[in-house]
Amino acid sequence: MQIPEIPNLIHYTIPFFIATVILEIILTIKVKLEDYEFKDARTSIAMGLGNVFIGLFTKSLVLVCFLFLYQFRVFTIPFAWWSWGILLFAEDFCYYWFHRISHESRLFWASHVVHHSSKKYNLSTALRQTWSGSFYTFIFWFPLIIIGFHPIMVLVQMSISLIYQYWIHTELIHKLPKWFEAIFNTPSHHRVHHATNAQYLDRNHAGIFIIWDKLFGTFEPEIEKPIYGLVKNIETYNVIKVAFLEWKNMFKDFFTSKTSLLNKLKYFIKPPGWKHDGTSILSKDIRKEWEEKNGQA
Repeated sequence: MQIPEIPNLIHYTIPFFIATVILEIILTIKVKLEDYEFKDARTSIAMGLGNVFIGLFTKSLVLVCFLFLYQFRVFTIPFAWWSWGILLFAEDFCYYWFHRISHESRLFWASHVVHHSSKKYNLSTALRQTWSGSFYTFIFWFPLIIIGFHPIMVLVQMSISLIYQYWIHTELIHKLPKWFEAIFNTPSHHRVHHATNAQYLDRNHAGIFIIWDKLFGTFEPEIEKPIYGLVKNIETYNVIKVAFLEWKNMFKDFFTSKTSLLNKLKYFIKPPGWKHDGTSILSKDIRKEWEEKNGQA
């Protein structure tokens, strides 16, 4: 099978990413916001560079899988302006479910947790990307291939979505016009997603369009100031630990827990924090406690 060349839009935007991170540092210091955490930013940038390097190999894997599935497509959707318009929403719909399940299943959280591991929120945080997720998370986009979108179209739109999400990782933009906030993912919406405040946990999974969160009941507006990071922070700038610590912990739970094989397997399927002995404290439990305390249950 001859693999066609596809444009890697992420590579072309790297100079833009670098320039805007530098600009944000200058603006952050100029407006006297919280001091920029350079150690944290270095870790995020290193994770991003590692993701780009690994992507040189995984892109071929993904394309081969997509091309194989494309043989069994239901329709053949052409490279037309209207099909790109449909794909914009269809791909974003797939992204929403990938992102949501990445918070609800530990197997996918093991790679996605990398992006949430910073206690800071700035443009460098957007670059803090997984080193393992690109080997298996692409399965969420399989339906687009089966429907009949060409693999190259899907991969290009996936890159466009990732590029869009870069600029929303900032505290320098407060709120945008109401009509924009109602339709699109914005810095305000995504700050909620990165926050550990009880009412913000596992909310606003949007890629480009916030409409999916509003439709499926996972939307939460930004009201109180977000506190970023993880419920239990990993407290390290070591990129190896950032990349693989959750994988290590997940397999440790699988092999050391004294329970049935079925329960052991649930350590991969159930949400982060799940325990077979009933002592779990999950995000939904923390949120429910907050709702009861604040009369919103």
